[in-house]
Amino acid sequence: MLALIRRSAACIVLSGIAAQAYAQTFAELERRLREHPALQALGYQADAERERALAARALPDPVVSVGINNLPLQDPSFDTYLPTNKAIGVRQQFPSGAERQARSVAALGRAGETEIMREARFAQLRRDLIVSLVEKQRIARQHGWLAAREAKLAELIGVVEAEVAAGRPAVFRLAEVEADRAVVARILAELAGQQAESDARLIDLLGDVPMTPLPDMQQIEWSGDVGEFYDVKIAAAAIAVADAGVDQAAAAWKPEWGVQLTYQQREPGNGRVGSTFAGDDWVSAAVTFNIPLWGKHSKHPALRAAQANRQAARSRLEAAARTAAADYSRYRAVQQAADASVAAQAVQILAIENRNKAQLAVYESGVGDYAPIIDGEIAILKLRADQAAAAARGAAATASVNALVVQP
Repeated sequence: MLALIRRSAACIVLSGIAAQAYAQTFAELERRLREHPALQALGYQADAERERALAARALPDPVVSVGINNLPLQDPSFDTYLPTNKAIGVRQQFPSGAERQARSVAALGRAGETEIMREARFAQLRRDLIVSLVEKQRIARQHGWLAAREAKLAELIGVVEAEVAAGRPAVFRLAEVEADRAVVARILAELAGQQAESDARLIDLLGDVPMTPLPDMQQIEWSGDVGEFYDVKIAAAAIAVADAGVDQAAAAWKPEWGVQLTYQQREPGNGRVGSTFAGDDWVSAAVTFNIPLWGKHSKHPALRAAQANRQAARSRLEAAARTAAADYSRYRAVQQAADASVAAQAVQILAIENRNKAQLAVYESGVGDYAPIIDGEIAILKLRADQAAAAARGAAATASVNALVVQP
């Protein structure tokens, strides 16, 4: 059994050695976290939307046409038929300025939304980083208490064996102690797996396993304004994008104008019958605009769809506000419960320590057994391990609360 415990402890130590460990400040870890590929992808996405906003305001490229008009097939020449000409034309379309502006505003809105998503994602990654560091600290503390507990169990076995040798009916205690040692070995094995999971998460976040202590965590207090939550700010930005979509659909009713100009170069007639004409050049110009004749079949549905999207975005904002407020309350409850648990366990530890002192005084006077004193010490070690777990839950809840609220 002792060999199994030692192997489990070695797994925890070796897992830390196997991963590359670096001692860095938490500020350095935050700087490296900002280089996470997920954040870089969102940054590039925001840049792309800003470029789309610029492109949306631009006019379409002009169309240039070059050709010949009215060339006779039987006698293909430019000096026998008066309408024959060589033509070069330019056409420029002018889409609705309001529609182009709405498309640009929508793209800028998506860029702003993506930037908020990027900050929210960083807050989540920062929370994951802190939770991983909390887990590493918890595992190290629990491992220390478990090692001390194993030593006390080994000491208890010696005491019980001495009692059995003295003729006292304590044989059943040996089985109980062995069962407790098996529990310790199982917990150590679980800690080894948890250590590997924590290291894997750190590698995902940073590329390696840092040996960085936990930072001083100050909980961000929520003022009660749901607009301070990241998810609500993202939903509000989505409403701005939806508003621009409605403006774009409404602007689609406005006409799209166009201008075209054609220069026709003509040759003078060759002087034969029917071909006596001057070679004056011609210019043709025209203005075009579209009429939304079938707008009720295309533009009306598009406008209604945009308005429905806006209502959906508003509903999503309300849902995000409810969810974020509920998450805040839930994490606060977990934090308060963890703090209360740590305090209650501290009271229990103090009570057992006082009882042990009294039992030790009685034992030193020559009355009673030593085994209950060791039992008390083992109970204290178990409570300290539970305290480490409760403290880790509280710290993780604090990190989760801070990830919900926009940093001041």
